[in-house]
Amino acid sequence: MEDQGFGRKLAEGVDGLFHVWKQELRAMARDHGVLIFFILVPLAYPLVYSFIYDNEVVRDVPAVAVDASRTALSREYLRKVDATPDIGIVARLADMETAKQALKERRAYGIIYIPADFADRVARGEQTQVSIYCDMSGLLYYKSMLLANTAVSLDMNREIKIARAGNTTDREDEVSAYPIAYEDVAMFNPATGFAAFLIPAVLILIIQQTLLLGIGLSAGTAREKNPTRHLVPADPRYDGTLRIVLGKGLCYFLIYVPISFYVLSVVPRLFSLNQIGQTGTLTLFVPPYLAACIFFAMTASIAIRNRETCMLLFVFTSLPLLFISGISWPGAAIPPFWHYFSWLFPSTFGINGFVKINNMGATLNEVAMEYRGLWLQAGFYFVTTCIAYRWQVMKARKAENRETRS
Repeated sequence: MEDQGFGRKLAEGVDGLFHVWKQELRAMARDHGVLIFFILVPLAYPLVYSFIYDNEVVRDVPAVAVDASRTALSREYLRKVDATPDIGIVARLADMETAKQALKERRAYGIIYIPADFADRVARGEQTQVSIYCDMSGLLYYKSMLLANTAVSLDMNREIKIARAGNTTDREDEVSAYPIAYEDVAMFNPATGFAAFLIPAVLILIIQQTLLLGIGLSAGTAREKNPTRHLVPADPRYDGTLRIVLGKGLCYFLIYVPISFYVLSVVPRLFSLNQIGQTGTLTLFVPPYLAACIFFAMTASIAIRNRETCMLLFVFTSLPLLFISGISWPGAAIPPFWHYFSWLFPSTFGINGFVKINNMGATLNEVAMEYRGLWLQAGFYFVTTCIAYRWQVMKARKAENRETRS
């Protein structure tokens, strides 16, 4: 008899779970707002971001030159700078004041100043210099200005060294130019592009934020439609915490499995972003991230009282979460408090783990900290979600009892 009673309760629980799953799926299908956040935004946002940064690097940054030397050597220097892919010299001006005005008016983002004694000092065997001034409101402008001028100065230094060395063989010229040979290798981002650096982090954050928006919007709608303003409806089949949490969670998980495949695999392939990770490793990494995001969003949705509140959560959290993840700003430079605070959010472990796997070819053992962190978050937020929904079920029961007595 006990076995039959347990079997009957188990069957009722499973039936209730799938009832909750179907009801959540049906409510989502009827809510255009939730469909936008669950379907349209994950499909469109990655494409928009990737198109914006598709060029990877900034080319032909407008710059002006002030050549006070007016010699063949200074003209050669400016010609070589203009020939680089990073800088485009748009004007050669007479003085620095005119150049500063061009910078203020945004007709240029950098100034190259060659002093009057530039060629004379080189002829006397003395060290000379070229000054560059850059609009630091955009760090990529500075990067282009610095790279172009550094490359040209090194190249001209090599030519001057060889001309003065008096060597008789090519090998002697090579040693004179570069006594210490060096090789510059950009690992995991060969083009040193902005898209390869930023887009993977944005893609993984989009998954968390759209779940937060969609689940929050769904919770706000449920409260607005419920006469008692509770999250759980007065339905006997909702009389169970596990069936509610697992039913809703299963609905979101099944929706986001194909969404995650599109965002994390298809979009990088469309834009030829780095993808050197193993498919099996990524497949094992995504489920705990989805589970952690889903239960985190379900816990947060308890605080949602209406449909509009979730938009505030999205606007308030998106940029800070990207910053404290350790991608846009080095993790070692983040203050300890914010470093540990970031561990509350699945996006921190998700971003760092995904970048290591997808961009750096890491194995699951090499992202063990992030992987375990996501499973711990999934378990912790599952418990908090159960506690929150248990509280909602008890409030719904009390409200129903009051209505019955009245």
